[in-house]
Amino acid sequence: MQHVPNLLTMARVVLSAVFFLILNQYRYPIASPAILWVAMAIYIIAALTDIADGYLARKYKVESTFGRVMDPFADKVLNIGAFIYLAGSRFVDPAAVEAGKFFTMISGVYPWMVVVILARELLVTGIRGEMEGRGIKFGANIFGKLKTLLQCIGIPFLIGIVAVDPNAEGRGFWVYVQWFWAYGIVITTVLSGIPYVRNAYTAVKKPAE
Repeated sequence: MQHVPNLLTMARVVLSAVFFLILNQYRYPIASPAILWVAMAIYIIAALTDIADGYLARKYKVESTFGRVMDPFADKVLNIGAFIYLAGSRFVDPAAVEAGKFFTMISGVYPWMVVVILARELLVTGIRGEMEGRGIKFGANIFGKLKTLLQCIGIPFLIGIVAVDPNAEGRGFWVYVQWFWAYGIVITTVLSGIPYVRNAYTAVKKPAE
């Protein structure tokens, strides 16, 4: 059982690749929504492995440095990759662009959001690598877990809205639903990085005192 959590983590990386391959086949509005439903199912399965590996690692007391490093890495590959695709050209609403509307992404995710999320993740990854190199355990805290949870709920939700495609021409109410989720994820992601920076500063400063 000591190897199962790590195997699940690696399985999440593989499932991420499958998820991206499927999502790569989609282009709004000409592609079949079935592509998105399949992609969403793969994403949910991958996200469930995150819950399972953490639970098993705690239950059997097999938490390791490999798990503390690879588990967040697998999460970032899956979630940041999903945001990159959702902010890409495959989810641009041509009718909204031609009409000069403000909301032009059918997914509700925009490139600047990906930049902000990626910047936070790179910062925390760099901090984690430095701390682990110093022999200090630096796994995900409650704020990081909350951020990951919101991403894991929000991403399939955003994909599902596009798959159902309610009122695609006017968008209407669903624009604000997407806005709420997308902006909420970005804000939570940024705020969740603050405790990592503070804890790292305290850990580095402590030996000198």
